[in-house]
Amino acid sequence: MDGGLRKLAAPSVVPGPSGVAIRTRLKQLTAADEEVLRRVGAHLGTLACRDLKARCHDGPGHDAKTWAVRKRELTPLSSARWAGAITKATHEQWALARRCALTHLQSLEAGIRTLRHRLALPLGQKGGKRAPGGYRSRREWHAKARRLQVLEDRLARERAAWEAGRVRVVRGGKRLARTRHQLPAARLTQAQWRERWEAARWFLQADGESGKRYGNETIRISPNGEVSLRLPAPLSNLANAPHGRYVLTGRVRFAHRGPEWADRVAVNRAIAYRIHHDVDRGRWYVTASWQQPVSQPVPLAAVLADGVIGVDMNADHLAAWCLDVHGNPTGTPRRFCYDLTGTAGHRDAQLRHALTRLLHWARTCGVRAIAVEDLDFTAEKTREKHGGRKRFRRLVSGLPTGRLRARLVSMADQTGITVVAVDPAYTSKWGAQHWQKPLTSTTRKTTRHDAAAVAIARRAQGYPIRRRTTPPRTHQSDGCGHRTVQARPDAPGREGPRRRVPGPRTRSVPPDAERTRATRTPTTVRGVRSKREWVPDSLLLTD
Repeated sequence: MDGGLRKLAAPSVVPGPSGVAIRTRLKQLTAADEEVLRRVGAHLGTLACRDLKARCHDGPGHDAKTWAVRKRELTPLSSARWAGAITKATHEQWALARRCALTHLQSLEAGIRTLRHRLALPLGQKGGKRAPGGYRSRREWHAKARRLQVLEDRLARERAAWEAGRVRVVRGGKRLARTRHQLPAARLTQAQWRERWEAARWFLQADGESGKRYGNETIRISPNGEVSLRLPAPLSNLANAPHGRYVLTGRVRFAHRGPEWADRVAVNRAIAYRIHHDVDRGRWYVTASWQQPVSQPVPLAAVLADGVIGVDMNADHLAAWCLDVHGNPTGTPRRFCYDLTGTAGHRDAQLRHALTRLLHWARTCGVRAIAVEDLDFTAEKTREKHGGRKRFRRLVSGLPTGRLRARLVSMADQTGITVVAVDPAYTSKWGAQHWQKPLTSTTRKTTRHDAAAVAIARRAQGYPIRRRTTPPRTHQSDGCGHRTVQARPDAPGREGPRRRVPGPRTRSVPPDAERTRATRTPTTVRGVRSKREWVPDSLLLTD
């Protein structure tokens, strides 16, 4: 781009979800049912802990042979299918910890680079948009120099662990493990913490198998809602059904996507199940999940044939505006508020509620596309880049950008609406510069976020964010031909600021008038009284 602007990525259609997960509550369980679930979960959880320890010991040298050895060792203590589910879950957990370790390494390296750059600058030197400046005082410089040493030591340890293949995994969660040492602050007793810890380490999940009865041989749910599970070999004495199975008393029903689940069960397609115990509520839940083929992406031109809705995400609301096929804002902007404070469940519910209202409004407008920014604040959360701007870092870290797009894609897929991802560069700045003032009237106050939504939608349509230049007064007629034409998509500099043209906007004077006035020698100086005073001529005296 001209003027030092970075290259913008082209808008793209976000592919649909590749999997489905639905959850419902296990009701009408007897005391015997709960005792069986507890014993099975505890037994399989112990095996999963042992298998995770063996997997971490193998490190990067793990291969298919060692995987088979681990599975053979677990089979006599459970079953072949339970052993397969345990080893697969262990491998995925180790791989996730490995990816997190790599991300932590990259974060440490980025922080060290930023610290070295800022320490090399003089004190008080201002930074720019591309890189931060120097530190404000000698005291801050000294503190950051000490932090640089700490990060370098931490990076050396993490790099050595990465090369050795060591990962840090806690079954049950590191946060819950640390809560054990802060029970008064968490308002928990030791017994309450122990109950949560044991429930988090249970293992009650089974992978689906296509062609098997109801799609799963280990945890099976029939079309009428009957739940049964295959007991491990040491607990086969608890069975109340043939072939070492235990049938729960209660029945389940999936309210969300229930017909889709019933269709898969009827044709014996693979469905994975996971049973979870909520200690706070004292309830049992079952989650059903399955894979689905990703739908072929629709061409971008076909998606935008009926217009598009641009959505700008903020800390407390979604700002949206509907644009027609020509890139003109229509109607009034909409705002969908949410509250991202409180528990994770409350935040997720607030986000789903806001997205539901957005999709309902999109269907009312008759559009088939929603444009969102492809945001990634990974580089913006670093402590070393923003220094003491804790409020800004907390604000950026609280934006659920990844969850928002995942939720929007999944929910939009059910309503027939396509999500278009655009480059987030300069949308807020250029939107406010070109659209905030023209869209503000005596009855409507356009905010900066509303203007950013217009910029996002226009970028998705392939139009420049910059508004068209108003023609001269004499040419604002259809008879003479309207001269406000759109810039072509390949026109260089179409997104940047418009080039300064000397002269007034009406073009009623020559364009070089400003240059002429600038080079003309002034005859008066403002604020300074001229030394030359006017003196009237003397009258002619004649006889």
